[in-house]
This record gives sequence, structure tokens and C-alpha cells, in this order.
Amino acid sequence: MDLAFTPEEQAFRDEVRAWVRSNLPPEISHKVHNALRLTRDDLQGWAKILGKKGWLASGWPQQFGGPGWTAVQKHLFEEECALAGAPRVVPFGPVMVAPVIMAYGTPEQQQRFLPGIASGEVWWSQGYSEPGSGSDLASVKTRAERVGNKYIVNGQKTWTTLGQYGEWIFCLVRTSNEGKPQTGISFLLIDMKSPGVTVRPIKLLDGECEVNEVFFDNVEVPAENLIGEENKGWTYAKHLLSHERTNIADVNRAKRELERLKRIAKAEGLWDDQRFRDQIALLEVDVVALEMLVLRVLSAEKSGKNSLDIAGLLKIKGSEIQQRYAELMMLAAGPFALPFIEEAMEAGWQGDFPGGSVAHAPLASTYFNMRKTTIYGGSNEVQRNIVAQTVLG
Repeated sequence: MDLAFTPEEQAFRDEVRAWVRSNLPPEISHKVHNALRLTRDDLQGWAKILGKKGWLASGWPQQFGGPGWTAVQKHLFEEECALAGAPRVVPFGPVMVAPVIMAYGTPEQQQRFLPGIASGEVWWSQGYSEPGSGSDLASVKTRAERVGNKYIVNGQKTWTTLGQYGEWIFCLVRTSNEGKPQTGISFLLIDMKSPGVTVRPIKLLDGECEVNEVFFDNVEVPAENLIGEENKGWTYAKHLLSHERTNIADVNRAKRELERLKRIAKAEGLWDDQRFRDQIALLEVDVVALEMLVLRVLSAEKSGKNSLDIAGLLKIKGSEIQQRYAELMMLAAGPFALPFIEEAMEAGWQGDFPGGSVAHAPLASTYFNMRKTTIYGGSNEVQRNIVAQTVLG
């Protein structure tokens, strides 16, 4: 196992670093480095910049319009973007549904949907979770009934991240009640502008509407929007979830936020507190260990060996690390982490009070928001069961 990068890979890193520095808007980088509120224009603006370069679809093969990078090149690209302060690519289109369309969609579906995803022009949402169907996705109840050349969809999805911006949504829908619950699920692409689709934002503690409820009331969906075969959607969903769980680990963001934690600790005079430094050191050890785990996977792919199937393990460790650095940042800032006035934030105020800092205002809300990471994408309790079954049989 060789974890060293080749001279060619180092040259590739330098190329990406130079391009990102030249093309990433500084006002967006400032927001990301200080965890300030990103607008839809910020997120989609960066996506379109990447799309114009052909790099939004960084993990795609060339035959579908991607750059055809190796897994190592993709890792280096994501690392340089994260360290430069680029927004995390909203994954629902390029990272999640696109691989499903590539693997199981028809040529017509690929030609219809993939270009808009690769360019960043079309915003996709994910329709998986429902009230009572979160980690147990096999129990989804949203119903799609085939009537001629279309499906009639009725039901509800919830916790739909950034669904208020969505133009298309990929959904797990129930098309049969026969046999095991998993065997009656289908994978459907739905235009969110269709009559009968209602999006209702869910306001969180920090005043954000990051997640939403999506209702379907006799929504007509062309049958040609079915991916693969009817009642085989569970297979496609598992394919997608492996990408989601690996993406949740996000070791590159953890490395960037670790440096931010150090900056806050130094600014607050806690860098000389040995007990607090110990906590930062323990976190850094885990971040390095997570990176080594990711590099082991890349090394296996690079050498032609079977890649380690550790999506669940990456999700567990990555999500726990995110919670720990958010907690330590808040503890470092002390009482200055607490104030959060939504109206003032919307007017542009960010911690500019006596003794405050631009880095302080969102820390408490970030801490609360990060509590979700061990739940979404398959709860960590479920992931531990999967890992145990893989190891112990």
C-alpha cells in the first residue's frame, strides 16, 4: 500500500490550486471560512463556475461528460476546494442521482438529465425520508400508481435538504405491497413544478429553513421518468446511499474546520490551556486517521485491487468528527458563541459587538445543526450493525 502521491498527482494538485484561487469569488470564500450564511446564489454560482470548467462532475467518466479523473485526482480536487474555502458542492445532483442515472437509466434519460446536472443549471433534491421512514427506508409509504403512460403520486417526504430551491426531485415511491417491503419500491424522477407538488419549509432553531416537507397530491409523472425497472428501486437506492455515506465523511472539510478551531482557540487565549490543547490534539489524530482510511481506499483502487467497502465506517467516523469540532469551537468562544439574532444576520451583522468576532456569531447554531450528522444518511447505530455484520458475518 503506497499512500504517497506521484509527481504527476502533485502537479495536478498545483493546477487545481491555482485555478481555484483564480476563480473562487473571495466573498464566498470569506463566508465559508467563517461559517456565514450561504445563499442559493452563492451555492449555485460556484456550481456553475465549476460546471463551465467541466469540474462539477468531478467523479464522472468522460463518456458522460466528466473529466475522467482517477479517484486520487478527485480527492486532491476536493481537498484543494475545501482548503480554499469553496462551498461544498450540493451533492444531490452530481454526486447522488447522476451515478444512478448513469448505471441504470436509459440512454434517453442520460441525454435528458445529465447535461443539466453537470453544468449546475438544474437543482436536484432528494425524496427519501418520510414521517416514520427515516433510517428504515424500506417502510416508505408515498404511493405511485401506474395509470396508462404515467404514474399518479400521493404522499409526503420530509427533511428534504434545500428542497425550497429544488427543480427536480428523485424519490423512492411504493409501487407494490406484495412480498418484502424492499421489493415494492421504485425510483422515480419528478419535476417539482408539476401541479400537486407543495414544498413547506421547516424552520430550525437558528432561523434557517435548511430542510423541508414535500407533499404530493395526485401528481402526474410520465412513466418515462422511472429509473430502471418497477419495484427494483431498492437496488438503485443502495447504490446511491453508498455515495451519500462516503460524501458525509468529508475529511477535507474536517481538515479545514480543524484549522478554524485552532484560530478560534488562539484568538480566545485557549491555545495555552493544555487541557483544551489535548482535546484539539485528539481530534486531529482522528482527522488524520480518517484521511488515512480514505487514502487506503484510493490506494486499493489505484492498484486495481477491490476497493474496501467501508462507506458505513467512513460515515460513522466522519459524522462524529464533525460534531466534535463544532462543539470545541463553541466551547472555545464561550459566551460569544451564543448570540444569534436572525434579523440582524439577514441585515449583514456578524458578531460585530464589543469583544465579538466574525467567527463567533454562528457557532452555537452550527453546533446544533451538526447534531443531525449521526442520524441522516442512515443512522450511526444502523451503520454499526452493518459494519459488525460485514466483519463478523
